[in-house]
Amino acid sequence: MQKNKLIFLFLIVVSLSFGQKKVIDKVIGIVGKYPILLSDLQNSMLEREKQETALDKCKAFEMLVFQKLLVAQADRDSVTVTDAEVDHELDQRMTYYIQQFGSVEKLEEFYGKRTNVIKDELRSDIQEQLIAQKMQGKITGDVKLTPAEVRQFYNSIPVDSLPLINSEVELQQIVKRPTFSAEAKLAAKEQLEEYRARVVKGEKMSTLARLYSEDPGSAAKGGYYQFGRGVMDPAFEAVAFRLKQGEVSNVFETAYGYHFIELQARKGEMVEVKHILIVPKMSNSDFYLSKQLLDSIYTNIKEGKITFEEAAKKYSDDDDTKQNGGLMINRATASTKFENEDLSQTDPNLVVTLNSMQIGEISKPMQYTNPVDGKPGFRLLKLKNRIDPHRTNLKDDYQKLALLANADYNKKQVKDWIKKRSKITYIKLDPEYSCAFENQWTISN
Repeated sequence: MQKNKLIFLFLIVVSLSFGQKKVIDKVIGIVGKYPILLSDLQNSMLEREKQETALDKCKAFEMLVFQKLLVAQADRDSVTVTDAEVDHELDQRMTYYIQQFGSVEKLEEFYGKRTNVIKDELRSDIQEQLIAQKMQGKITGDVKLTPAEVRQFYNSIPVDSLPLINSEVELQQIVKRPTFSAEAKLAAKEQLEEYRARVVKGEKMSTLARLYSEDPGSAAKGGYYQFGRGVMDPAFEAVAFRLKQGEVSNVFETAYGYHFIELQARKGEMVEVKHILIVPKMSNSDFYLSKQLLDSIYTNIKEGKITFEEAAKKYSDDDDTKQNGGLMINRATASTKFENEDLSQTDPNLVVTLNSMQIGEISKPMQYTNPVDGKPGFRLLKLKNRIDPHRTNLKDDYQKLALLANADYNKKQVKDWIKKRSKITYIKLDPEYSCAFENQWTISN
């Protein structure tokens, strides 16, 4: 953990160009009019190491040469990105950096610079990266290979080289989430109105937040958060970005409960706030009512009064699956198939339950925690299919093979493009850093 923190800190020191590049850097390559600096190479390798996908020096250098070639070609093709696109990426990066350091003040103290200066120094690098991404998208295009092309790709792979696939299952679900009673909601709002009135009269927001807020992420810090756009609940952000410094919002509702906010500061597209959250109290009867509803649905399905798919569409509270007969999507792979490891990350007991079920069997109502918002609920599960461990094949793994085939096609497109464009683009590399690249480059003497 400490090693990763040191890598992260060094990475930012290099990537933010804090006045030291001219001393420690040198140019190790030029593509068109674009130089490649030694610190660019160090930055790239450290970033991959931090992400635990380490690259050797040769591969990292080739990726940088490729990025510069993309940017040089973007000049010719008038490929650009808007200021809004750059600003959005900058805000996301700055939010990440601030979270790593703990606060805006700590980030600024570490570098001795204001966040707006840091953003200015990052802007050109981020703009170049976004342009390169857009240019690469033009090269590969939005290609979707035909089934015949996917089959041809599959047939080109030697049998003993086909990937091994672990046991997988396909699942359907019907979800019922407990709802708060009108009385519970009113009580939460009235409690917050009382706290808000005390803040308006002069009591410290931080003191009340520590005493009464039910947000585990901020209560101990006096309700404090700092964030950019696209990070928090949309309703929470909408209120925060409308406030003036020192202003206290009215009580409002989000998916997490009821809040009010005091804006501490706004720096560009970053805000610092303090807030108090009160979650409406759910009684046992409210909670188990959802289980009783599922018990009734389960009975009707077993008695043949309604199919599982019809019940999912009519009764399920899960918007992501109800229109598709309850069929669940693996967020990690965007497919309908789950390995045991995928399931155990969200619910360790689920694997045990499924192991005892037959294909087509429906579970009785099971309590679970929604992986998106962390809220409890109940659900029925139907084991739609179970696929035993096997080597990749077209029948069971077409979607995986289609992704592999598209990636292979895109890689070939890039290889051909590099071969052609490097012949007509000036590329000069420092011999000390030259090596055997994967692609066929034409390098100037």
